[in-house]
Amino acid sequence: MTARTGYSRRSDIPPALLPRLNSGREETRTLVEWLAVDLAALVRVACADVGLHDEAERLGALADSLATDGVMQRTFGIADAIGDAVRARSDAERLTRALSTHTSDVVRSWACYMHRTDASLSFAERMATARPFATDPNMAVREAAWGALRPTIAADPMAAIELLVPWATDGNANLRRCAIEATRPCGVWTPHIGLLKRDPSLGLPLLQPARSDPSRYVQTATANWLNDASKTRAEWVLEVTDRWLAESDSRETAWIVNHARRTLRKNGQV
Repeated sequence: MTARTGYSRRSDIPPALLPRLNSGREETRTLVEWLAVDLAALVRVACADVGLHDEAERLGALADSLATDGVMQRTFGIADAIGDAVRARSDAERLTRALSTHTSDVVRSWACYMHRTDASLSFAERMATARPFATDPNMAVREAAWGALRPTIAADPMAAIELLVPWATDGNANLRRCAIEATRPCGVWTPHIGLLKRDPSLGLPLLQPARSDPSRYVQTATANWLNDASKTRAEWVLEVTDRWLAESDSRETAWIVNHARRTLRKNGQV
């Protein structure tokens, strides 16, 4: 990734940077940059880069047609179409590898999401597919990793949680974070998981190992998970966080608990 500062306002993005983002030669560094990418232009370039020449114009036109849709609708629409095109090819494995290692983080995110609609994959296979994206250096790609897993988790949360436990204790903080973020009861830009909103205790196998995690990235995900749960099961969150404070006097636990209780404080419940 190019060593540079990301831009937080569209107006601050230098004119010379946009062509590099749109051609996939530069990674985005912020959400603002990610939203500024001309997806239709990038689709055409990426197809040419990996050898999907015959599909470049059709997929580019599709991206153009999605221009007025929501952010995730555009992302999913492009990724689904790329996935269909790749799976129809005899060199699908090579194409998948090329897209998954593309210079552009946006293209790598499409490569991650394109497995979302592949009904032939078990959840364990989806995890194996998502793993390299979950540990990608770029945050946007790491977000795609848990987002791609989310629909299957929502369909069967308990089976998914059992399989995600090894990730929750992995030595890689990005994998630990992915396991927690993917199972948040409410989540962001994604359907809620009703079972975990009703009974968040089912997520404890993933949360308990993180109660004093040294990574702020994991701490934030853990606190956000509990904050989600506090909106439907405030008493449970208070019970868990009280217990964690009694069991652990680490600064990490104190930070997680404080951040997890922010909605409870706002509502005067703590």
